[in-house]
Formats: sequence, C-alpha cells, structure tokens
Amino acid sequence: MTDMMRAVEITEAGGPDVLKLCERPVPQAAAGQVIIKVAYAGVNRPDALQRAGSYAPPPTASDLPGLEASGEIVALGEGVSGWSIGDQVCALLPGGGYAEYVATPAAHCLPIPKGMSMKEAACLPETFFTVWSNVFQRGGLKAGERFLIHGGSSGIGTTAIQLAREFGARVFVTVGSQEKAAACAKLGAEKTIIYSEEDFVDVMRNEGGANLILDMVGGLYIPRNIRALADDGRLVQIAFLQGPKVELNFAQLMTRRLTITGSTLRPQSDLAKAQIADSLREQVWPLLDAGKISPVMDSEYALADASKAHAHMEASGHIGKIVLKVGG
Repeated sequence: MTDMMRAVEITEAGGPDVLKLCERPVPQAAAGQVIIKVAYAGVNRPDALQRAGSYAPPPTASDLPGLEASGEIVALGEGVSGWSIGDQVCALLPGGGYAEYVATPAAHCLPIPKGMSMKEAACLPETFFTVWSNVFQRGGLKAGERFLIHGGSSGIGTTAIQLAREFGARVFVTVGSQEKAAACAKLGAEKTIIYSEEDFVDVMRNEGGANLILDMVGGLYIPRNIRALADDGRLVQIAFLQGPKVELNFAQLMTRRLTITGSTLRPQSDLAKAQIADSLREQVWPLLDAGKISPVMDSEYALADASKAHAHMEASGHIGKIVLKVGG
C-alpha cells in the first residue's frame, strides 16, 4: 500500500457541491480490524445527512462519508481470524467508504456472494443490515403477514421486497410513479400504491390492515401509519425524511395493542453489528449465493463525481442503488 490515498471529504455542511476530492493518509488497522482496498462504495441517504451536517459520525469513526463498500483485504489488525489478505469482501463501515482504502471491524465483513460482481456486492451491507435487523429481528415479520413498505423503489425498499417475498410475506409498497410501481411489482410486491393516486391507509384497511409497516418518511405519515395498521400491528421507523415530530393519539396503541419501534444502524455497538452479520451469513447469504435475491442497480459514478451521485439520489428519481467506482 502507498502512504496516501484519494478520498472524497465533506468540506463544510451543505449541498452536494461540498463534496471534494482530496488526499488522505491510508488508515491503519487497529486490533480486530481489516483494511480493504475499495473497489466500489455504496451511496446512501445517511451519507447525504452527514454531508448536510445533521448526522455526525461516531467519535471513533472516519469523518469521510461512506457506510458500505466492496473490495480486497490488504491488511489485518491484531487478533483478526477467519479472513486472509487477498480475500474479496463486502463490508459495513463505520465511515470512510468514499476512499481508496478503508478500515472496518473484521466481524462486519461478509464474502462476495457467488456469481456477484464487486459493483453489486458494494450495495449489500448497509441495506441488508438495515432491513434484516429492523424488519425481521425487530419487526418480527412472519410468513403470511401483510407488510407495507414506504419508498418501495429505494435501495432499502427493493431489498425489503425481495427478502419479505422469500420469507413468505405479502408485500405492499408506496411509490411515486408508474415506472417505480412496475419495478416493485417485478420484484414481488403484491400491490403497488402510487401515493399521488391512492391513499395507502384506505388500501391497507381494505386488506385488513398492515401487520408490519417499514417507514422512512415520518412526519404526517406517522399517524396515517397508525391508522393503516391492523390490531397488534407493528410500525418500524428507520428515518424521518419529513421530520421526527408529530402529534399522535397514543390511546390507539393501548386499545389496539400496537407496537412502535425503530433503530439507526451506525450508532450501534460493534458487537451488535457483528451479530447482525452472523445472522445474515446464516439466513440471507445462501439466498444471494443461489441468485434468489440480488441488489437492484440504478447508476454508477466515478469517485470524483460523488457530488453528482448525491444530487441524483436527492432528486429521488432513482430505482435501487447508486454506487461510486473507486478502484481500478
């Protein structure tokens, strides 16, 4: 490895244009960590929130954006076992993915699924860790249940549709266009709700209510989600694109035995993330190896064009995942 690397840094809080190419020292592997030579890095909403100044990285994490990547292990920290130099992996990152090299706990790495490209594999960790932990571990989705996903054509949404389908749930999604509706239906959504044409509350109530809702919108969606739930239903909140504050009648939780929960991935402990990785390796990676599920790809940008990738993501016209090509 060289001593210096190309990276994209956040020069100040602001819009996509604050992302600038720079040179940084190559990170060193601490105990329990590996260094990955990055091939591709995934682009995610939390990256944009960090860039805007509303999602600070943990104190021990890199200040560079980027929460997932694929590449080759080039260095091992003290105490690392189960991985070797030269192994090709995808990994959940504490930050720093928008760079030629990145450090991450070895326990947060997963093998590249059989037959999958580095480009596709870079899209797996952030969305699969998020969906698996929130929908299945926290939300308890079961076969036969009615599952409503807001933002069905997003990276999170396209992942959630496929996993829910494979585990036998009935999938309903909200989307913004016919094109996005068609993409979600192709992945296995039973009903696609274009939110400008139909009220998801009415649709779900006519179906008997949603047993589980995955929401990243928040704001005025929260009381509507409560109305859309079946008795004993669960609402899992993973983001607040319309804000985290709303007036809500909590008596409904008691009389209808509802559950509201949620989580963010990045602040969780290394151990908690390692446990999610272990569960994914056991229960989800065989589906990826068999080609039963795969990431939905939207577009690729060069590392130097990270600002364009962010602008594209925030315009919300994409279907699936956006990646940065980092390595040669």
